[in-house]
Amino acid sequence: MTLYKLTQGRKPLLVNVPHSGTLIPDAIAARLTDAGRAVPDTDWHVDKLYTAALQMGASMMVATHSRIVVDLNRDPSGAALYPGASNTELCPTTTFADEPIYQSGQTPDAHEIEQRRRDYWQPYHDRLAFEIEAIKAKHGYCILLDAHSIQAEVPRFFEGRLPDFNLGTADGKSCDAALASRIFAVLNCAPGFTAVHNGRFKGGYITRHYGRPDQNVHALQLEMAQAAYMDEAQTAAYDSAASAPLRAVLNAMVQVLLDWRPGAA
Repeated sequence: MTLYKLTQGRKPLLVNVPHSGTLIPDAIAARLTDAGRAVPDTDWHVDKLYTAALQMGASMMVATHSRIVVDLNRDPSGAALYPGASNTELCPTTTFADEPIYQSGQTPDAHEIEQRRRDYWQPYHDRLAFEIEAIKAKHGYCILLDAHSIQAEVPRFFEGRLPDFNLGTADGKSCDAALASRIFAVLNCAPGFTAVHNGRFKGGYITRHYGRPDQNVHALQLEMAQAAYMDEAQTAAYDSAASAPLRAVLNAMVQVLLDWRPGAA
């Protein structure tokens, strides 16, 4: 069972894409509602948006399985990511539109959730942690960019339309402040796009868990509005021309990440 596609680069940047996978094992798929089988909350085409990062020397790790199987960006203990707000679980039971993912009586119990954590979540994180440490051993530091996207309007989680670029650094705890400032400057100054830093999305489990600036691991999460690069009604279709303006911004951001060095002003 292949849980991820890993491309190892030559630079100290690792782009992690935990939510673009769509695979669901048959035994789980048979229990899903029509809404669940449609994997509506996938981070569509995010790996494609960062193709140039690979050419620039970054590493990339991309999950193969849907977040419906297990959410790689959630705390394995089940702790809520945003206490007091609406949250989805380690093994989600409802879509972002608040529709049931499983048929009546078919939601995973505690035993199954633990089994999925062991079979899917843990191996992925074991390899992610290994790659971070390998990059740090080679370069002295590692930059982890956790790459995500979401529909521009999801009333369950936020009011109105989401900004195009949502940079999260766990309120400044997961990344060097100067680096975060440089990255936000690229996003915030991009013509035709909107941006926010540590707004509604401050970084999920991956950003918060691995981001340890004092240990030379700098983690940032970038959540993008899907309307900024695709037709949200045609999720399976990737339009390279339509995404070109956004990809240009991402390329500029990646270059800043690659040019940065610890201790730089």
